[in-house]
Amino acid sequence: MRGNDKLSFSAQVREELVRLPAGKSCCMLSELNALTRTSGHLSFRGGGRLGVTYRVDNAGVARRIFQLLKKQLNISPTLHFTQSSRLGGRRTCVLTLSDTDAQTLLTALHMAETDETGMMHLKRTMPRHPLTRQCCRRAFLRGAFLGAGTVTDPEKDWHFEWSSENEELPNILSRLLEKCDLPFRTYERKDRQVVYLKGAQHITDMLALMGAAQSVLTLENIRIEKQMRAHAVRMANCDEHNSERMLDASTKQMKAIRTILLKEGLFTLPPALQELARLRLENSELSLQELGAMMDPPAGKSAVNNRMRRLMAVAAEIEQREENGT
Repeated sequence: MRGNDKLSFSAQVREELVRLPAGKSCCMLSELNALTRTSGHLSFRGGGRLGVTYRVDNAGVARRIFQLLKKQLNISPTLHFTQSSRLGGRRTCVLTLSDTDAQTLLTALHMAETDETGMMHLKRTMPRHPLTRQCCRRAFLRGAFLGAGTVTDPEKDWHFEWSSENEELPNILSRLLEKCDLPFRTYERKDRQVVYLKGAQHITDMLALMGAAQSVLTLENIRIEKQMRAHAVRMANCDEHNSERMLDASTKQMKAIRTILLKEGLFTLPPALQELARLRLENSELSLQELGAMMDPPAGKSAVNNRMRRLMAVAAEIEQREENGT
């Protein structure tokens, strides 16, 4: 594991993203929009009021939400923590907005509107700017990852996903990814909608879009190392295959030479063939090129190949005569 050994790669990406500058006003709203859809919980109160509460397990993400609310909308939510008796006693950060602040937020995000009677109503439409502006698309994707995303350890697999309990977020993400020319797939897992990317390059592009530059470098280094390891394995397999082929060829050559030796004697061969035949019998593990280097004078691979073919032909002729009884 690179970087902090205590953090998963997904956690490292998240820690990098929450430290990024907040950006332009439209981008802060887009990121808040995604964080509200993924980590925000709406509650209906008396008098047509809507309440907003954020529940996140990551303190850095909670800090990011607080900063965006404060900087963009001058909202200061109250913060407290809850401890779960299950899941290892996991602590959850809870940010709660007042009724007035919740109305300010939902109106700014175009997620709700107030009618003439003063009652708030939720809107189902998505604001245009996260879809039309590139900077806002990047901010929305970043917020969606902080609230509902994960990426696997690239040492093990290439997989990046968002998971949501409803179809609204996957529909928005699908439209954004299409505009970013990133191929994606969707499926349902335990009543949750999942949008995911596969492949090192697509995940690298997504990390770059979100602004996780250091994570991109980490992923690229891992990808290069994996490619080098895979190449080394292929080369080793290739060498093993070549060694098996060479051993098989050497065995056939020695069988042919022994046929000549036993049936007619190596002395019946021309001097150059005699020399090669004896070298092969004495050095079964060497390649023809290595045998050629041992000859006097040394012979090139092509010349040794030619002489070996002549030896094999002599052995084949002897076996043919044996079969014909001549």
